[in-house]
Formats: sequence, C-alpha cells, structure tokens
Amino acid sequence: MVVQTGRFGRLEVAESDLISIPGGILGFPENTKFCLVDPGDDVLIVWLQSLENAELAIPLLEPKIFKTDYTVRLSAAELRELKLDNVNQSAVFSLLTIGDDITQMSANLKAPLVINLREKLAKQVVLQENEYTIKHPMFKELRAHLMTISAQRRGSSAQDENAPPRASGIISISTIPPSLTVKALQA
Repeated sequence: MVVQTGRFGRLEVAESDLISIPGGILGFPENTKFCLVDPGDDVLIVWLQSLENAELAIPLLEPKIFKTDYTVRLSAAELRELKLDNVNQSAVFSLLTIGDDITQMSANLKAPLVINLREKLAKQVVLQENEYTIKHPMFKELRAHLMTISAQRRGSSAQDENAPPRASGIISISTIPPSLTVKALQA
C-alpha cells in the first residue's frame, strides 16, 4: 500500500508492517492503523505514522535508552487485549513531546506504547505506578547515548564517512527486537 504522509512524503507500506491499535492513541482514538518510520537521521527516534491521517506522526523512543531501570507492568486484561501470551514478544516505546526548544523534549513514561511484535497489535497503556510521569526530561540522556554511539562508529574502520545519508523508510516489524521491559502483574 502506498501512503502519502505530511512528514515523510510517499511511503510504501507492506501489509506485514502494519500495526493495529484498536483503541487508537490517547487523543486520537479514530486512528487505528499505523506503521513505524525510520527518518534516516541516526537520532534513534522513530515515528508512529498514521495510515489514516497523513499529518499524524508521533515521535517514539525506546525508554531503556534514557531510563535503564524502566519497567512496564501489564494487567491480565491488558495482556489479553494485546494477545500477549509471552511478554518477551513485545516492544515498548515512549511517546515524545518535542517543542521548539529541543533541549526541553520529554518522554511520556506513564503511558507507553506496547507492541505485540508477533500479532502486530499495539496499545497505549496507562501505568498505575506513581513513579512515572508524562513529561520525563530526557534530552541529556539521549544526547549522551548518541555521543557514545558516534564515538564507537568513529572508532570502527567499517564506518564509511563518505556514505550518503540514509533515506527515511518503513521499519519492518520483524526486525524490532523485544524490549524485555514488560512484566505481568502478579495476581
């Protein structure tokens, strides 16, 4: 399927890369079909692109990058909704807020997006833990992580500095590793 987007232009999305979010994202319940887009900029932020609204693209980031002890505890009902019989089949992303001042970007740790990688089914869950906020500042941690990656690449002889920049493209769900941050609540 070919999709015209506001941010990434024309994208070709394979059926196998569609993500269904039956309840939509908080604030956008009418949008239920999405794909993940790599903007090709090596910043680790990926975008959840609506296939029903060309202008709706939400930045996402794997929370372990900036909060290493992050854990998502799902209830039995949430596990059923996601058809997750094994929590190791899931990926977790924080929704980001990026304003005019990028140094003030924040991550929503209170309501992450959990994706069942096998079923290509996702849900934005609202965690009951009070330790997480909807505006977790994380720019410094992300910048430090990117600097580490950059230093490692500079040290690698395999890196071709004259290589052309990568183009944006669809992320195949089959290439996403499980997050290993999801836990089931104890009964």
